[in-house]
Amino acid sequence: MIHRWDVTPKEAISIQKSLNDKLIFKPFNKTPTYVAGVDLSYVNNKSLAVIVVIDSKFNVVEITYHIDKIKYPYIPGLLAFREGPVFLKAWQKIKTNVDLVMFDGHGIAHPRKLGIASHMGLWIKKPTIGIAKKKLVGTYDEPSNTKFSSSYLWYNGEKIGIVLKSRENTKPIFISPGHLIDLDSSLNIVKKYITKYKLPEPTRLAHIYTQKLKNKIIEKE
Repeated sequence: MIHRWDVTPKEAISIQKSLNDKLIFKPFNKTPTYVAGVDLSYVNNKSLAVIVVIDSKFNVVEITYHIDKIKYPYIPGLLAFREGPVFLKAWQKIKTNVDLVMFDGHGIAHPRKLGIASHMGLWIKKPTIGIAKKKLVGTYDEPSNTKFSSSYLWYNGEKIGIVLKSRENTKPIFISPGHLIDLDSSLNIVKKYITKYKLPEPTRLAHIYTQKLKNKIIEKE
């Protein structure tokens, strides 16, 4: 256990600042056998974490999820304290030896360089990447309207992410390394998992299963 979850917002910020020095960024040069996509959502005052594992041919090999009561308030920049515990419970159910995990959220493209992908990477000790639909911090030049055009996301004079046009005529996605992978490797891996859709297959499929589960939960209740 890295830290407690039942902390005040001030304590949470202090924890984030202490943990970002522990992040490791290094090239990820191998072709992953299994990649997991994570989507976190809410339904009926409960938090839901869905993990979908796919193989190198994009076949789904495992799906797991966990539902729990929401135990932390919504505070921008501290979402890991709201969503992290339910993800970790879902992660405990995974049986596949996953090589890399993609999160619907940010890695180091975060005010304290510890978004959900970075934070959870320290817990699970796996290479993690954040793929977000919206910017949290930083500035960038808009990529051209061609597939795979990109630009760097800058914050405090440092490259913290890559803004990628994953599809023409759509808004870009924001990629940032989480843990045990560097910026360029994060971009290269994400591009390999993008097909005709805006999001890479692991997080796209996780989002689809999240919506299906939410509908089932709503129907039951």
